[in-house]
Amino acid sequence: MTSSLGSDPDRLLPADPGTRAIARDLLAQVEDLPIISPHGHVDAAMIFNDTPFPDPATLLVSPDHYVTRLIHANGAPLERLRVGGTTGVEPRETWREFAKAWPLFDGTASGYWIRDEFANVFKLDLGPLDRDQSQETADALYDKLNARLQEPSFRPRQLFKDFNLEVMATTDDPLDDLSAHAALAADPTFAGRVLPTFRPDAYIKFHAAGWAERVERLIGEAGEGVVGYAGYIRALENRRQYFVQHGAVSADHGSRTALTLKIDAGAAEALFEKARRSEATAADADVFEAHMMYEMARMSVADGLVMTLHPGVFRNHHSSTFDRFGADTGHDIPFAVTYTEALRPLLADFGTEPGFHFIPFTIDETVFSREIAPLAGFYPAVYIGAPWWFLDAPDAMMRFRGAVTETAGFSRSSGFIDDTRAFCSIPARHNTSRRVEASFLARLVAEHRISEDRARSIIVDIVDAAPRRAFKL
Repeated sequence: MTSSLGSDPDRLLPADPGTRAIARDLLAQVEDLPIISPHGHVDAAMIFNDTPFPDPATLLVSPDHYVTRLIHANGAPLERLRVGGTTGVEPRETWREFAKAWPLFDGTASGYWIRDEFANVFKLDLGPLDRDQSQETADALYDKLNARLQEPSFRPRQLFKDFNLEVMATTDDPLDDLSAHAALAADPTFAGRVLPTFRPDAYIKFHAAGWAERVERLIGEAGEGVVGYAGYIRALENRRQYFVQHGAVSADHGSRTALTLKIDAGAAEALFEKARRSEATAADADVFEAHMMYEMARMSVADGLVMTLHPGVFRNHHSSTFDRFGADTGHDIPFAVTYTEALRPLLADFGTEPGFHFIPFTIDETVFSREIAPLAGFYPAVYIGAPWWFLDAPDAMMRFRGAVTETAGFSRSSGFIDDTRAFCSIPARHNTSRRVEASFLARLVAEHRISEDRARSIIVDIVDAAPRRAFKL
């Protein structure tokens, strides 16, 4: 490794000189375009309040399960990384653990993003850490980074502008008052768009902690006096409308599988009441969730919210870690999911409905060419979700583009999705995607499969028009 890797203008571009030259030209068409981030997990209140970033460890290590999971796999206890809000060690000690583990990230997507962040956001050199992971080196880098975080130019609002962020979507509880979003929209000094996203998982999954209490509150606040299952549906519809009024363009669903089912209201009500009595089985929960995915599609047809689906993750795989540190702490593990049969009830009724946009994501890349691309190649409603989570890495992105394009072309994809909680990684992730797209298209040009002029048009469409089209922006 050298200190220049994170800022090398040819990073991720093809090794062949001729193809690389084509890729450079294509990248130049899009590298400075505004960032459209229609799905992520940054807190809107942080942007509105212009909250200063904390110390380097709390910003870059502890909340990032991409980072902590690999360090933990190599022997570091999660409490040493301050995971889940634990504070038994000082942030500097956590940073030392990260610095000691830095070689573990060679070849990983996380390592690439971090190097890109340091070079292009923080303007710091990781060369010393590449050569030496001693405590002294770690402390020197920590102090430099900590000083940079104190600068006024490193507050969220200024970075939002510097990142050239045009649109950033958050992920929000259905009963959130969205006050931060409203305040940002009304603030004449803030030029960007921060949009809420309706995320009802905790109100749909029977076994989510506090489900019954949460649902009672939902019905009480938004059910308009209607009780039971009917009040539950009414309340969800009303809250979706509230989100639309506050600028939301999509509703996101982290379902266990991609299964969708159309069952009658009586059967759904019976399952709903069974869950309220704490009598529902895991099978009951799966059926109800599949039914509610159908219902969410029906609601999207009515209110216009784009429906995104993120299935196929075994959440909280290690129970002891979940009990000690909570969710999103690195032990969510993908499993295989099928889409063709699972989505048929939803697509049979809504797949050709004008104005309905449905974006399925996957962490099982075997389904890109076998199922998702063929579905998007027929149904007007279906857009192909970009590589997500374990797949939002350079090589996986390249495999994705090859897998879906031969069947569905370039026009049926969602555009890049950063899906991040780490605000400072947004430009690095989007730049990664732009470089991969330039490299893929450059190969097609070099092989005389498309013209250079078409490649220039296509890459602009992929980067800029596709997310606007798919997410109705």
